[in-house]
Amino acid sequence: MVNDTLAQTTRAAHDWGLASYLGGTMYGKFALNPAVRTIPSKADRGKVANTAWNSYNLINAISLAAVGLGWGAARATEARPDRLSERERSLARIKDGFVASTILLGAVSGILGGRLARQAPDGAVPVESGVKPAEETPRSAARIQRSLGVLGNASILSGVGLVVTNAVLAQTNHSRPTKRRALLRRNR
Repeated sequence: MVNDTLAQTTRAAHDWGLASYLGGTMYGKFALNPAVRTIPSKADRGKVANTAWNSYNLINAISLAAVGLGWGAARATEARPDRLSERERSLARIKDGFVASTILLGAVSGILGGRLARQAPDGAVPVESGVKPAEETPRSAARIQRSLGVLGNASILSGVGLVVTNAVLAQTNHSRPTKRRALLRRNR
């Protein structure tokens, strides 16, 4: 049996990690990336965007680790298939996919963001916006930048899918606890 404090701690870490990652990704995509257009110098736009994103990479890495470790701990204990109803097992498998894709997309985005910043001294790659190359953006940097735009969209979709699946699974657990799980909890 899993200690309630440990289960609650890993669940909180998972939820915090998801909120931190998705919130940061959405802020960057919809606020930071377009806002750098107000900077007159296209090289300074790239420098600001790259500095900001690469400064947040550690937070994203910790957030994604919390998402993965929190869900992994749950899957090894209270969210094991033998402890779930059929509906919960289906939702848990969907959540497995969203957790994996969110972590993968986040990791690849962080790596590519670091590569983009190294395309010019101090990350000063000339750009139109955070994910839109300028005419003078070097070809390799422009390719990375466009890839980051696609990855950002996919990351947001995956993160939103994970939030929705997480909410439905949690509500299912609360609304219709399986008899077996209910009996196990009463016997503690």
